[in-house]
Formats: sequence, C-alpha cells, structure tokens
Amino acid sequence: MTSTDLQGFSLTRHWRDAPTGTEIEYWLATEAGPRKVVLTSRRSVAFVAARHRAAVEAHLAAMPGVQLRELELRNFQQEVVLGVYATHFRQIGRLARALQAQGIPLLEADVRPHDRYLMERFITAGVRVEGGRAEGATLVDCKLSPAPEFRPVLKVVSLDIETSQHEGLYSIALDGTSERVVFMLGEPPPEPDEPMDFSLVYCPSRKAMIEQLNDWFERNDPDVLIGWNVVQFDLRVLQKTANDCGVPLLLGRERRPIEWRTHPGKQGYLFAPTPGRIVLDGIEALRAAVWSFPSFSLENVSQTLLGEGKAIGDEYDKMAEIERRYQHDKPALALYNIRDCELVLRIFEKAKLLQFMMERAQVTGLQADHFGGSIAAFSHHYLPRMHRLGYVAPNVGEIESKAYPGGYVMDSKPGFYDSVVVLDYKSLYPSIIRTFLVDPVGLVEGSNAGDPTGLIHGPQETVFSRDRHCLPQIVTTLWHARDEAKRAKNEPLSQALKLLMNSFAGVLGASECRFFNPKLVSAVTLRGHEMMKLTREFVEERGYEAIYGDTDSIFIWLRRTHTNEEAHAVAARLAADINDWWARTLREEQGLQSFLEIEVDTHYKKFFMPTIRGSEVGSKKRYAGLSVDAAGKEEMVYRGLEMARSDWTPLARQFQEGLLSRIFQGEPYKAFVTDYARATLAGAKDDLLIYRKRLRHRLDDYLVNVPPQVRAARIADEHNARVGRTQQYQKGGWIQYVMTRNGPEPLETRHSRIDYEHYLTRQLQPIADAILQPMGESFAALTTSQRELFEPGSP
Repeated sequence: MTSTDLQGFSLTRHWRDAPTGTEIEYWLATEAGPRKVVLTSRRSVAFVAARHRAAVEAHLAAMPGVQLRELELRNFQQEVVLGVYATHFRQIGRLARALQAQGIPLLEADVRPHDRYLMERFITAGVRVEGGRAEGATLVDCKLSPAPEFRPVLKVVSLDIETSQHEGLYSIALDGTSERVVFMLGEPPPEPDEPMDFSLVYCPSRKAMIEQLNDWFERNDPDVLIGWNVVQFDLRVLQKTANDCGVPLLLGRERRPIEWRTHPGKQGYLFAPTPGRIVLDGIEALRAAVWSFPSFSLENVSQTLLGEGKAIGDEYDKMAEIERRYQHDKPALALYNIRDCELVLRIFEKAKLLQFMMERAQVTGLQADHFGGSIAAFSHHYLPRMHRLGYVAPNVGEIESKAYPGGYVMDSKPGFYDSVVVLDYKSLYPSIIRTFLVDPVGLVEGSNAGDPTGLIHGPQETVFSRDRHCLPQIVTTLWHARDEAKRAKNEPLSQALKLLMNSFAGVLGASECRFFNPKLVSAVTLRGHEMMKLTREFVEERGYEAIYGDTDSIFIWLRRTHTNEEAHAVAARLAADINDWWARTLREEQGLQSFLEIEVDTHYKKFFMPTIRGSEVGSKKRYAGLSVDAAGKEEMVYRGLEMARSDWTPLARQFQEGLLSRIFQGEPYKAFVTDYARATLAGAKDDLLIYRKRLRHRLDDYLVNVPPQVRAARIADEHNARVGRTQQYQKGGWIQYVMTRNGPEPLETRHSRIDYEHYLTRQLQPIADAILQPMGESFAALTTSQRELFEPGSP
C-alpha cells in the first residue's frame, strides 16, 4: 500500500537518533484523518571551513559514521567549506562542542533534522505525501513536497480544570467534540443529577480522573488542544497530579506523554510539546495575532469580545465559591468548569485564532503552536535560498552585538491644529529591502566585489549586489501573497504575512540571529531616516508644514482649515506626487525600481500634540485627534496619552477624554474641569480611583526602590496570610489599589480615607495643564476655589 498524492497539514514534528540513523516524525492532519509520517535513516549535516580539515579529521576516529565531503559552498568570509555528514544528529552536536573548544566554528550545526528536511524542500505547513510504504497507520519513507493551499478542518477540544486554592484537582472539563464531559472528583450523589447538555462523570480518585482523561483523548483523538493559560496552569497541574498518583499522563497520540521543556531564559516557563497534537494557549495566540487588552484574564477578554463572562466575583470570591460548589453542589461546579471551556472556544472563533495560527504556520514554516519565532521563521525561508546561491550561514555571535539606529522620530511641534493629514509608508522596511536590495548574501557579495560598478551603495558605506541576493525575492513573494489575501478577504492570512514581513528588519538587528549585522539593519533603518527627511522637504516645498513624523508616518498641517473632502483630496494628491517622485528619482539616479509607496492614512479635523511634561519641547509618540474618514465618520484617537495607557486611573483617562473631546468639538470646557474636580473631591467618582499595575518581579526582589504597587501588594498578602487565604502576589501579577492618606492600600483591605488631593495633583492636574496651557489656562486657576470650599469626603 502506498500513500500516493495524500495531502496533509503539519501538526507536530520530532526527531530521534535510531541505530540506523536519525528518524524524523511528522504528524499530519489529512482529509482522511491523522497520519504519522516517519522518515528513517536520515543523515545530518553541518559545515566547516576547508582549512580546518585536519583538525576535524582528528576527531572523526572516535565518531564512526561521520564523513567529510567537498562541496561548492562558501562561508561569509568567502572560504570554501566542507560538508560534515553524520549518521546521528547528536554526533553533530558533540563535534561542534569539541571544535568550539579549539576556536573552530561548525556552521549550521544547530539546525534540527526535522526543520532542515522541510526548509530545504520549501515546505512550511501544507505537505503533499507520495510513495513510501504503509506500516499500519504509519507512512514510512515517503517523499514530501509543498502543498501550500491545503487546509484541513482540525478537530479541536477546549480543556479547563478547577482546583482547590492549593492546586488540588477537583474537576476536568472537555468541550468542542460530541463527547462533552466533566470528570469530577467524588462519589455520585444518591439522587441523579438534573439533566445537563454534557456528561458529568464522577471519579473515586484523582488517579481515576487522569485515567479517564487519557482514555477520552484516545477515544476522541483531537488535533488541537486549546485553553486559557493551558500550559502554565492546566497541563502543569494535570502532570503534577499524575506524577503524585503514580499514573502516566498520556495526552499525545498513540497514548504518548507530553515532552515537557523549560524555557532557557524564562525561569518557570514551560513548553508542552504533545506528539500529534497542537497545544494552543488562548492568551499567547491573541498576543501572536496582535490583540491587545488591559487584562488578558478570561473574564476580561470574554467580556470584551463576547459581551459576557464568568462573573463569579474577584479572585477570593472565586476560590471560595469553587470550594463551596465542590463541597455542596458539584453539578454547579461542573457547569462553571465547562462554561470556561465554552468561552475559550467562542473567543477562538470570534477572533479567528485557529485560522490565524494555521495561516501563520503556513507562512512561517514553524509549528502552529510555536509562538514568537521570528528568527526561526527568517531562517526557514532564508537558508535554503542562500544554499542555492552557494553560501552557508554564519553562527550566532560571529559579529559583536552593538547598537544601531532605530526608526526615525521627527521632533514634534506641540499645540492645537485644524486639518492635519497623515501619510503612511506601506510596509516601510519590507519596501526598503525590496527597493534597495538589502540582503545578507547581497552585502557579502557587494563587499567582496572587485569592481564596484553597478553595485547599490547604502548607508554606512554598505554595498549590495544587484543580482545575487535572497531576501528581496522572499519579501516580494510574501508581499504579493498578502495582496492576494487582502483581495480574497482572508484576514488571518493577510495578518500573518504582514507580521512576518515586518519582522525581517528586526530579525537582522537581533543579536540572537545568525544573520545579525548592525550595518545590515542600519542599511534599512537609516534609509528610512533619509526617506522621511526627503518626504518632509517635499511636503514643505508644497507649502504645507510637517509637525511630526514617526518611523513610517508623517503628520502634515495644511496651514488652514479644510473641509473633510478638501483635506482628503490634498492628501491623495501629495501621496501620488511623492510616489511618482520616488519612482522617477530612483530610476534615473540609481536604475532601481521603486517599491516605496506612501498612502493616505488619516485626516484629523482637530489635532493636539502635547509638550513633554514640565517643558516646552514637543513630545513624541503622544498625541490625540478627531479623525474623519472619507465617508465623514468621526472618531476620537489617542496615542500614548494617559487615555490610552492602562497604568493611569480611569479617573484620569475619562477626564482627558472628556476635556479633549469638548475642546475638539468647540464645546465649553471650563465648567467640565471644575465640575469634575468638585465631583472627585465629593467622593462621587470613587469607583474611578483604582490603580491597576503589574508586579513584574517577585515581591521579595524589591529591596531599594519600592513603588506603590509593591507596597499595596505586600499589605494585601500580609492580610491574606492573617486570614488563612492564599497569598496572591508573591510571584508577581496584577494588583489593584487606591491612594489613601496612609499611602497605597489594596482593594482587598482598604480602611483609610482616600487621599483626594493626590488624585487632583497627580492625576488630573498634569493632564489638564498639558491641554490648557496652550490656551492660557491652568488647572489650579480653575479649581482653587473647589479645594477651598470642599472638604474631602469620607472613605
């Protein structure tokens, strides 16, 4: 039996050294169900400069199965390299360490076999399987090739657990398949439970719960496991419970265990590779898709996206209520447990997270549950193309890490403006790479060219080849794919392509990347500086004024009030003229085709650029405006101001929004300021006084500088310890507190009177003065009488 013309989508990948060579294992989702593909007796490869042949051969006597081969490849120093071929991948690692002790680099020794096999065949996630033989349900020694259009329907399960406050397992809920179930610790009640739309299975022990869970996964066989903090909490607790009970946790396909790994640079952070199944955490998936929330708690995200949530109460009420339900009303606990599973499923559906993660896998070449990974994605695309140009990649650290220029940020001109338009360069850094042919191999070729004629000269004396490069073609392919995705209204694919393209310049500037080179990334960023300065000159030659610019956007004051139609027409003309100028200039002066494209972003009917607090210098990355689109729809926009920042109180954010919107709309604002101050002092806005801040370190790490949130957290946990509750903040987290006359106090145990003067002087006054001073007003002048007349309210 053969597997001719079977298409699959890569779920997981793995390698292991077997007696006959390295074996590579891929689990695929196909239209016919899951399939395991095993490639046997694979040889691993790395590269070394030919001048080190003798030193390498001295180690080979102790490494049977390792051979050297002459190749037509060079390193970035233009030296000929030899291929080091090994029966086992671990031999490559041992040789690399031995040579490193002699100061000899073994190149590409860290590229894992399952990744190299895919990248050298230009396979990302979609796979065509041909030939080979079938051994049961396993396909052995097939030929794999790209199938970029294939997308299967994946079988998804949402998992959630409930525990005691000390992580004692109470229940496990599973939703998303036809067998919706909650496994509950305890004996069944004498009277049958009320009918529910899921099964409630009582288990006499936690060992039995784990065994039931193992059987459920084998029976239902999902492709994807999702949850909320599912790796760091749910799966971790399940694994600990299984270990304590002396029973294996077998959630992988073929009843295999999770292959736990720890993060090398993030203490306590776990990875949970699970054979044959993708594990997606909702929080990580949202962040990967560039969703932003003040809090990524399931309650907050579900309320924001779905308009509903868990609504059990705060963290203490929740634990108490879980305990009460477990002791007295297990069906109610089961309902709460599976409700969390349902919310996660609906969030994934609403935000199209599974589609995004699948498209991201197809675009990047990374496993779908590999979050982050911009460097790995770059390498997946770059290495095979570089090899075909005759080069092997350098190792990480070959070039010393040092600073390089970032994006261009123009000095701002603070104040209030009418009719400001914003033009934005579309995918600025990718377009620079395409236009000016910025590329690691191109830089090597240009730097070593005997004849400089025809080379492209860039910033910091960089020179690039016009015809030997890889990255511009990669960007071009992704660019066209994104345009097609946008035409097809495939937003998850469009977003994945955009994020990958925009990551490339950052990858070149990351010291952890094997292609890191400050000159290389500067050839992108400094070209961006030059472009923004020339764009500013172009705009001002037309009689307009550039009042601010940031990386790829320029803010242009039209110098007089324009109607919305007039402003959009001016902006469109400017964009067209700038694009024509780039195309003509680059063609005539350098013989380059321009892929630089500036477009109309926004028209601000009213615009405000503040000063840096306490000075007359214009701020950067902070502004507000009343935008109007081409159809006339208005929207208040805040960037970097207190209104857009979660570390300011709701009192400050609502005040700033109210004041600016009144000024932008030409409405009276003085009474608003005085009334807001009066209401604050009277205690009418006490529900808006809450600070919510993150504790980024353990509490005991704060020794010298102890900020208010840490003081509040220590008070809260001292109180928790006194009343026998779990301490919430010892390892960090988020704390909510208010400022009282006795300093910061957490919401859990506030007893002092509110310090209203703090909120007036530290929250409202800085915001008000930044807005009012350009108009000759001040917060103190408007509110002094309020403080004299009003005695601060009671707690």
